[in-house]
Amino acid sequence: MRPTKQFATPPRRVALFVTCMVDTLYPEVGLAAAELLERHGVEVVFPYEQTCCGQPAFNAGFRDEARALARRYLDVFEPFIRQGVVDAIVVPSGSCAAMVTHFYSALFEDPSMAAERRRAEELAVVTFELTEFLVDVLGVTATGARFEGKVTYHASCHLLREMGIDEQPRTLLANVEDAELVDLVGHDECCGFGGLFSIKNPEISTAMGRRKCLNLEQSGADVVAMCDVSCLTHINGLLGKQGQHIRAVHIAEILNSQVDVVETPEELPRDEAPASVSKPPAAGGQPRRWQDVR
Repeated sequence: MRPTKQFATPPRRVALFVTCMVDTLYPEVGLAAAELLERHGVEVVFPYEQTCCGQPAFNAGFRDEARALARRYLDVFEPFIRQGVVDAIVVPSGSCAAMVTHFYSALFEDPSMAAERRRAEELAVVTFELTEFLVDVLGVTATGARFEGKVTYHASCHLLREMGIDEQPRTLLANVEDAELVDLVGHDECCGFGGLFSIKNPEISTAMGRRKCLNLEQSGADVVAMCDVSCLTHINGLLGKQGQHIRAVHIAEILNSQVDVVETPEELPRDEAPASVSKPPAAGGQPRRWQDVR
């Protein structure tokens, strides 16, 4: 297991690294993550200057470009940790969390970059994926969420293989009130997205995704939860094209009671009736903006 900071008392303030895809495509996931943390006594700080972690460039072999983005991450988040403004950094993405905690050290492996490598290593021990932080740091096993339907779980590759995180999301899902957690054949198999892999190898990516979707259909679940919106995007695209009733959702949305099952009317084709719908976070009954996440 990777080294992480052991807190004498539970952290009371964290910085949210929301990731590019959540910020631009799925803001409701970031808001759900913030709501979850706040409901468990953690104040959330959102650094406005944050940007990409550099993973796409790193995976494509553009080390200089990835290094520039990694330096940006260090410059934005390190002062919050060093000055004691926050106790930890929380990420609603296994892949981006893995980039920060595992691969920044590779970007700064040259001896001339020893100071930056040290900064990266110091941030790595206080950077946590969302479910990891909830379970391992806060000791949360149930978030008080409710979902009336069948849920299954897809283990995203970076989260499982790089971060070694599997039991934490399963524990949280198992304790969602009224939800029936069902098994997924090949739950730990790649969905085929893999970032640039899906662009460079679209036929293989699609074949892998179709196999995942077939297993999802056979599971009988209403929704499949996961901890990465990249997998969510790929799987939902294929599910929609195949007309399947099941839909992929980010685990933060389920744990924050933001997903409802929508019954499929008999007269409506299944490919036109979504299995689930996300609703806005319910903090105070009012919608939240990023500017409100302090």
